[in-house]
Amino acid sequence: MKLESISFAHRFDSITGSAIREIFKLIAVPGMISFAGGNPSPAALPDEEAAEIAAEQLRSRGKQLLQYGATEGFPPFVESLKDYVTKAVGCEIPAVLPVTGSTQAMDLLCKALIDPGDAILVENPSFLGNLQCMRLYQAKLIPVDSDAEGLLPDALEEAMRTHHPKLLYVIPTFQNPTGRTLSAERRRRIAELANEYGVVVAEDDPYRDLRYDGEALPSIKSFDAEGWVCFLGSFSKIISPGLRVGFIAGDSSIIRKCTMGKQSTDVHTANLNQAIVDQFLRRNLLPEHIRTICAGYRAQRDAMLEELASFPEGTRFYRPDGGLFIWCELPAGLNALNMLQKAVQRSVAYVPGTHFYVDGGHDNTLRLNFSNSTIEQIHTGMAILREVIAEELGA
Repeated sequence: MKLESISFAHRFDSITGSAIREIFKLIAVPGMISFAGGNPSPAALPDEEAAEIAAEQLRSRGKQLLQYGATEGFPPFVESLKDYVTKAVGCEIPAVLPVTGSTQAMDLLCKALIDPGDAILVENPSFLGNLQCMRLYQAKLIPVDSDAEGLLPDALEEAMRTHHPKLLYVIPTFQNPTGRTLSAERRRRIAELANEYGVVVAEDDPYRDLRYDGEALPSIKSFDAEGWVCFLGSFSKIISPGLRVGFIAGDSSIIRKCTMGKQSTDVHTANLNQAIVDQFLRRNLLPEHIRTICAGYRAQRDAMLEELASFPEGTRFYRPDGGLFIWCELPAGLNALNMLQKAVQRSVAYVPGTHFYVDGGHDNTLRLNFSNSTIEQIHTGMAILREVIAEELGA
C-alpha cells in the first residue's frame, strides 16, 4: 500500500502551518530586510555572558546538569524563578513550572483544560502561533473585539455568558500583533469576570519588560481572588529565544496538571538552559541588560514611526509604548497579502494582518517588527514599502 493513503488525525484538518514560518522561507536570502518575525536584535543577545555562565555551571555542577532532571524544573531555577514571577505579577504565586518557551506553556494549558469543541475566547486579532495551538486541540475559537485600551469588557462578558468558555487567552502588555496595552481598569475587570463565570485566564506577558515609555501596569493576576488566572512568561525576548526557557505560574492544581502533561512531552526543560537563566537572575544581570536593549529598541521603534508618518494618506498605525511590533492599517481597498510578494521581490518582508484574525479578513492590515533590523535597514526597507503601497494605490 502506498504511503499516500495515510490518514492523519482530524486535529490537523484546519491547520496549514505558521504563516510566519512560511514567510521565513521567502526571506532566507541575502539582502532581505525582514520586518516579519519577532526576533530580538542580534546585539541584544548576551552571548559572552551566557558562555561564561555555561562554562562555570558545567564545571561546578556538570554531572547534575547533564543528567535527567525533574519535570518540575531545575531546583535552583525554580527558586529564583518564583521570586522573579512574584515581583513581576505583584502578588504571591502558589506554583511555577519552567517550560520550553512560553508557547509550551500554552500547549500544556490546552492539554490540561481543553476537550474538542470547548470554547476559548481570544482577542481579535491575536498571536497566530497560539491560535494554531488552540486549533490543534480542536477548540472553538471565539473572537472578542478590542479597542485602543484592549479587550472590551462588555463584549467579553457577553461572550462568557453566551459561549461558556473554558479559557480566555489575552496578551495584556504590548500585545502581539497590535502593540496595544490593556488598561489597568480592564485588567481588574477581566479578573472579576473570570471569577464570576469560572473561566481560566491565560495572561501571556512576554513583552512586559520591553517598555520604552510610560509606567508599568499591574498584572491581571494581581487582581485574581480565586486562582483563575495563570501567568505565562518567557526569557526569549529579554535573554535568548534559543535557550527556550519560559514559565507558567498559577494555582497549584492547574500547574500540577500541566506538569503531568509535560512529562510525556519533553520530560523536562533543558537543565543547562535553566541554569543559565537562573544565574542571570541570581547575579542580577537582567536590569542593566534590559535597560541597554530597551535603549536600542526605542531608537528602532522611533525610526519606523518616523517613516510611517510619511506613508500615503489613509495609512493608520498604532504607536506602542514598548514591545517589538507596530500594527498598520493600509488605505481602504489595499490587500497586504497580495502586496507581500511585490515587497519580497524588492527585498522587504512583513506579516499580513489577516493571519492574526480568527476568521481572517482585514486584508488591509499588516504587522511590522522593528527589533531585528538596523536603523539604516528600517529607513531603507520602509522607503521601499512606501513605494510599493503608492504603486498599489495608483494601480
